[in-house]
Amino acid sequence: MGPVAVTDNITVTSADWTAMTASYDDRALLLGETLVVADLHVGRGTGGNLELPVGSGSDMVQRFQSLVERHGPEEVVVAGDLLHSFQTVPRSVESTVAGLKSACQEVGARLVVTPGNHDTMLDSVWDGPTETEYWVGDTVVCHGHEAPEVDAERYVVGHDHPTISIEGQRRPCYLAGSGQYRGSDVVMLPSFNRLNAGVEVNEMRAGDFQSPLVTDADRLEPVVWDESGRETLSFPPLGEFRRML
Repeated sequence: MGPVAVTDNITVTSADWTAMTASYDDRALLLGETLVVADLHVGRGTGGNLELPVGSGSDMVQRFQSLVERHGPEEVVVAGDLLHSFQTVPRSVESTVAGLKSACQEVGARLVVTPGNHDTMLDSVWDGPTETEYWVGDTVVCHGHEAPEVDAERYVVGHDHPTISIEGQRRPCYLAGSGQYRGSDVVMLPSFNRLNAGVEVNEMRAGDFQSPLVTDADRLEPVVWDESGRETLSFPPLGEFRRML
């Protein structure tokens, strides 16, 4: 069995999304009128020897701006790790965060941050709304590094930076699982930052994930966004996918 290609404006069927329409696009998830991105890690690469830090500066802002212009959401939620550094904030970070805020303002969208474990310096660049767990209908958006304090029908998280290896090529992926945490559905987003290599999930078990919301990795269904074809490629659950390799 190979991947199943569907259009970029779909109803998510990997889990029970009866309450709202959801779609995938460029490492983001659109839930009704809410756009969710995770693990931007703004500032990563600014202090190293990388010749082209594509994930931290104008590239990130341009991709983010394209997303909000394309979908026109009412609100945008960053599911944790807006920032990368625990101790310092490089000068370029403030301008990148300002670019993200400006992109939202241009389409009239409210920008909300659910802080992640990397966001210890968040107050130095962000004075907007923050929520540890943010409700979107009956869905809770959070970073996913800690067990959520509230019960919800489903959770949208980041934290692990999932990727999947297909025919020798690693690609960022979403992971969707029904009944994954306390009987509730979970969707894990890939890192929005293209500098993050991510973690290959092909052979990972539940205990290999950093997020406590993953309890049965075999039931997680990988979804890959294909930018060239502007479509999503849906794969069998990891347990079945591994047997195909």
